[in-house]
Amino acid sequence: MTATFVHAPLAQTVLPRPSRVRDLLLVLGGSLFVAALAQVRIPLPFTPVPITGQTFGVMLVGAGFGARLGFLTLLVYLLEGILGLPFFSGGRSGLGHLAGATGGYLLAFPLAAGLMGWLVERWGVDRNPWKMALAMLSCSALIYLLGATWLGVWLNQNVEPTSILAVLNKGVFPFIPGDLVKCGLAAVLLPTIWRWVGRERPPADS
Repeated sequence: MTATFVHAPLAQTVLPRPSRVRDLLLVLGGSLFVAALAQVRIPLPFTPVPITGQTFGVMLVGAGFGARLGFLTLLVYLLEGILGLPFFSGGRSGLGHLAGATGGYLLAFPLAAGLMGWLVERWGVDRNPWKMALAMLSCSALIYLLGATWLGVWLNQNVEPTSILAVLNKGVFPFIPGDLVKCGLAAVLLPTIWRWVGRERPPADS
């Protein structure tokens, strides 16, 4: 099928020859990368949502792989965790974890990776630090929207009636400083890698 993107993602530039084997290895490797970052975990005493490295991995996978492979990679990551591999935060696994307080964030991951990949393919945001930072913030907002919405439902059903402000205090505000750091790191890392690569192949079949 002919690719419709304008800018080739990093993985398809470094590995320009399309094949199912390449895509499979990227998907599996990307899911392991996100799983490893999920184990970087800092619990917070006032919320059931910990600080983790997952979102950074989600964004990098989406930017590096593009919309389709980024989305598929995070779907595979969720499936691996559901099937019992200790890939969720703190080594957790199982379908029940998706119904817990952090389920909305997890379910948002494939969408965020797909959005990041689309922004890369459409506008080449990973080539420019400022564009990359703005793309990271946009994808983080998507994760917050879905994650905090589900967190509010979970708190109201399992803990106590909770206001919107309380949900934001538990599921959004504490994580903004860390996400700003992640935005800065990605804004430096990806454009730097592109300078090392030193080339961009034109759109091709994938």
